[in-house]
Amino acid sequence: MAIDLTALRAHFPSLGTGLAFFDGPGGTQTPRPVADAIAATLTGPLSNRGTVSASELNAERAVADFRAAYADLLHVPADGIVHGRSATQLTYDFSRHLAKGWKAGDEIVLSRLDHDANVRPWLQAAEHAGVTVRWIDIDAVTTELDLDSYERALSPRTRLVAVTAASNVLGTKPPVRHIADRAHEVGAVVYVDGVHYAAHHLVDVPALGADLFVCSPYKFLGPHCGVLAAAPDVLETLRPDKLLPSPDTVPERFEFGTLPYEILAGATAAVDFLSALDPGAAATRRERLAHSLGSLHEHERVLRARLEEGVRALGGAVTLHSKAPDRTPTLLMTLEGRDAREAQAHLAARGVVAPAGSFYAYEPFAALKLVDPALRAGLAPYNTTDDVDRFLDGLDTFL
Repeated sequence: MAIDLTALRAHFPSLGTGLAFFDGPGGTQTPRPVADAIAATLTGPLSNRGTVSASELNAERAVADFRAAYADLLHVPADGIVHGRSATQLTYDFSRHLAKGWKAGDEIVLSRLDHDANVRPWLQAAEHAGVTVRWIDIDAVTTELDLDSYERALSPRTRLVAVTAASNVLGTKPPVRHIADRAHEVGAVVYVDGVHYAAHHLVDVPALGADLFVCSPYKFLGPHCGVLAAAPDVLETLRPDKLLPSPDTVPERFEFGTLPYEILAGATAAVDFLSALDPGAAATRRERLAHSLGSLHEHERVLRARLEEGVRALGGAVTLHSKAPDRTPTLLMTLEGRDAREAQAHLAARGVVAPAGSFYAYEPFAALKLVDPALRAGLAPYNTTDDVDRFLDGLDTFL
């Protein structure tokens, strides 16, 4: 199992700039096949969906192919795939859909590990519905979720548990299946933010125990959009406000207005690109994805070890906050007596893109008393050992 990194990188025009990108958690670079799919769909011909003309059928095909691709990627039926403008938009939408069934005295459980996109929509929905919010805390020593606090937060009144599958700043991967199983024991719905997780692992929504799972294709080489996955029978229980003539079938009832067919085609191309990284002799796309993403995981594991070893070698000048044993190749660090924004600028001047900030991770930064801004280095499929060494050299010269 191995990825041909030279062949992989040749598909990315942006890599021809010579820049080394460590901003994958905020959005990856885009390979040419994804851009080509977008352009080909736009120039199709293309019309609104229908069953008569070639241009209508092209739109229908873009939608069907998108649902089939993300069904394979996320391991749910194709009619359990919902398109959205972003994961944030989808979470806001579904917070409103779910809150229709809440009443005063109900409770929801949120996580201090989560990106604000999986916190603020639920907090606001709870406030409007008069629902109590409970929290899963972070263990400051391990940067993992405190499961004892989760047990204290759960009750027979719990209607929702919202949790990340991987922190976008710390990389921590909480035990989602355990969290989901306990939530289901009290009858709660489990909403999982998989935006960062899906960029590094083959997702199996049923195996995670998620009732609703959201991700963002632009975090794994695709265009800017969001995808929500669920069992169709779960979606059937939700009744969104919608236009009267618009479809009431699942999943179309959750997609408001005309779909961006070209974006759907690009998102499909991203899945196909990932499945071809190292497909082996696999027959189905799901099997090719499993083989390819297994190779990608090993590639990122090796780079992460090199990156961590190099950061630790810098000594007390750098504090590494990513500590959980089970985590993605994402490192959050603060610099003793130095402003991370200055480090970002120093690295950028040397052709290394590594952002500084809090990255919408308001709850983790507050819970762990982290200094904002912090420097984040996240790995992506196209990163190399040379990239890692350039980052380390640049950080060393800054310090």
